[in-house]
Amino acid sequence: MVQLDLGAATVAWALFDGAAPADSPQMQSGAEDEAPYASVLDAMRDGWRVMQLPSPPTAGAETAPGHLPHEYVLERMVPSHD
Repeated sequence: MVQLDLGAATVAWALFDGAAPADSPQMQSGAEDEAPYASVLDAMRDGWRVMQLPSPPTAGAETAPGHLPHEYVLERMVPSHD
């Protein structure tokens, strides 16, 4: 069993706002200096739902670029701006 710390610091993020007006940016790739939440646990406390997406381990590829080993998708339903 793998124990993951949902309180660990956020290291990468991207935001997609499907409810944003059409003339505003909907995808933001984490270019800001600070993450919107310090951890997944902080986002959960603010009403976000969480789904874990672990990538399968590949022996010998520990230093190769790729997906984060412990990745989460957060979702929050909000009213549309229309």
